[in-house]
Amino acid sequence: MSVLVYTENWDGKFKKISFELVSYASEVAKMLNTTVTALSIGKIDETELKKLGNYGSQKIISVFNDLVETLDNQVYTNIISEVSIREKASVIIISNNNTGKALAPRLSVRLKAGVGSCVSKLPLNINPFTVYKKTYSGNAFAHLVIKSDVRIITLAQNSFNLIETENNAVIEKADVTVNSSFVKTKVTDVKKQTGKILLTDADIVVSGGRGMKSPDNWTHLVELAEALGAATACSRPVSDEGWRPHEEHTGQTGKIIAPNLYIAVGISGATQHLAGVSGSKYIVAINSDKDAPIFEAAQYGIVGDALKVLPKLVSAVKEMKK
Repeated sequence: MSVLVYTENWDGKFKKISFELVSYASEVAKMLNTTVTALSIGKIDETELKKLGNYGSQKIISVFNDLVETLDNQVYTNIISEVSIREKASVIIISNNNTGKALAPRLSVRLKAGVGSCVSKLPLNINPFTVYKKTYSGNAFAHLVIKSDVRIITLAQNSFNLIETENNAVIEKADVTVNSSFVKTKVTDVKKQTGKILLTDADIVVSGGRGMKSPDNWTHLVELAEALGAATACSRPVSDEGWRPHEEHTGQTGKIIAPNLYIAVGISGATQHLAGVSGSKYIVAINSDKDAPIFEAAQYGIVGDALKVLPKLVSAVKEMKK
């Protein structure tokens, strides 16, 4: 019996979420009195793989062949399920991002495993296996009992602190047979965004809503983001109006993010928007309406006209960084 954690990589490098997953898996393994096996799919050098051992993985399995160069959910499901059977994994942990949301249900069917999705804490109990998760767009929580022999957990981003430990990991190159007929994805062209912090990777996000009044008023918001080293985002009405690009739209129907700090400027706080940002560790709201719902979700708030508050906030940040 072991805990298997699937760690994603981006161009051969692991990001913080992968180390969060291993840290979380190591604590679950302690509760089960077992070990952690980290699975990496794709071409990654040994130095990068060894980093997973810094967060509690005793064994690292690396799978690479020509058929896994491109993410294909059916192929990756086949690999993860085969490795989990080999390792006799009783718990499989993956990220609650777009990839994890696609893999979890497929793995569930293949392994006859129950799924606890968007979990944000360690299991509350081992017998019965009970996990904690937010529900109703973060307005409530649930204790979910998983009764299957194999359990799949998708961990909410930025919900678990990194725990560094002594690195005693063993790296194993695994040969997993992949049926070429499974491969349905073909990449014909790749265009990468450069010179801008990706919204889903950002530790700090500065976001604007209709309270910004016009697309011409975004200068100070962008300036604040640059001063903080943050990504920019917006509410759905803003992207629908064409004030900002659709890839900046956060919320239930846009990108779901969980930065350390989310600054909401001129955003009222509709349920659909809060559903996409409720995983943020800290929310700072700036709004002229003291009764705006965003203040109920925020740890800190400024009641005032965003167009008057932003320039002063930008000046304060720049002064602090001198």
